[in-house]
Amino acid sequence: MTNKQINTIFSLTLAVTFALIYSAGINDCAAAAMQIEGDSMVVDQAGRTLIVDRPFGRIISLYGAHTENLFNLGLDGEIIGVSRHETYPPQALKKSVFSYREDPEKFLAARPDLVIIRPMIDRGYPQLVSRLEKNGITVISLQPQNVADMFIYWQILGLLSGKRQQAIKMVSQFEAAVSDFKMLTDAKTIRKRVYFEAIHSKMKTFTPDSMAVFALETAGGINVASDAKAVRNTNIAYYGKERILSHGREIDVYLAQSGVMNQPSLELILNEPGYKTIKAVADGEIYLIDEQIVSRPTMRLLDGIYNIGKILYPVDFSDKALNIRSKGVNH
Repeated sequence: MTNKQINTIFSLTLAVTFALIYSAGINDCAAAAMQIEGDSMVVDQAGRTLIVDRPFGRIISLYGAHTENLFNLGLDGEIIGVSRHETYPPQALKKSVFSYREDPEKFLAARPDLVIIRPMIDRGYPQLVSRLEKNGITVISLQPQNVADMFIYWQILGLLSGKRQQAIKMVSQFEAAVSDFKMLTDAKTIRKRVYFEAIHSKMKTFTPDSMAVFALETAGGINVASDAKAVRNTNIAYYGKERILSHGREIDVYLAQSGVMNQPSLELILNEPGYKTIKAVADGEIYLIDEQIVSRPTMRLLDGIYNIGKILYPVDFSDKALNIRSKGVNH
């Protein structure tokens, strides 16, 4: 089978998959800015167009999700640097550390042929990006916000590194695991209603097409903030305390992501003024979820689905669900 035939079949598979995924109630999102065309062309989220005529072999990753996905593609030898505070997978701790706040000379001395960043770095540190590009280093800016974009993103990383078939396999494994997880809850007539906190101090939740809500709904939960609107084209949405409390009596479970973006505690949520009127808070049904497994575009999103499922439906998400997760995620 030729590469062109593989691409055609994969594109059709993605189209069918997206239709199945979003028929579950997740709002359709706008077309992804990042694109992959044919066997060699990539368009990143800054509009850069790149023709990949050979795999890159000296890669610096400035975002934890990039690093995790590159390792998952089998690129230990090609990764020469990672960003600060990366701990997953453990091999990342053995790599040189780089920061977009540092002098570009450190990057140049390492002689990378590819630096993978995300839009926040592109916008906030244009001098670094410009210096790298002027010295012949390819810079690509990527950060998917939803599952549809995530599949394209994995393919782009595969094309850049010469591991496109492995990227296609990642998509296939993810799809199969999601289908199996859905089978655990499809027959449930009574489902838990959930508020999913993104940033406590600003009373923000996730947009309906975000990866976090995808994980929640795949685990069989109902998102009570399905009318949330995105803030500045992100996957975060301002909801406000008044709107949260308006759903108070129907919220069975209160989830909050925990990590760099949001650092709540159970006590903080429990003692938030007015929150005692929320059914989940009054019942003690408050849970913290590691943001890395619900907000990052990696295979560990399956961990997020599994962990949420264990909270919502512990009987359904028992040994069988653990096997589903294990088949999809390389630990």
